[in-house]
Amino acid sequence: MASRSPEEIRASIEQSRQELGDSIVKLRGEVAELADWRSQVRRNQQSLMIGAGAAGFLIGGGVGATFSLLFGRRRRKR
Repeated sequence: MASRSPEEIRASIEQSRQELGDSIVKLRGEVAELADWRSQVRRNQQSLMIGAGAAGFLIGGGVGATFSLLFGRRRRKR
């Protein structure tokens, strides 16, 4: 194992520090982009509208069926 001089170690530490700083700046930008829900909605507006319509249809049908079972006309037995 070759020993390094203090200057080489300092240079290596400074290079690592610079790379870490660059990585943090890049990560901050990516997190800001992912956390921006308004732009996510704009990009996926059609899919969201389809999903909301489907969810509304299913929830409405479930509520309607439940009320029909609980409060609807009941068949008379002969």
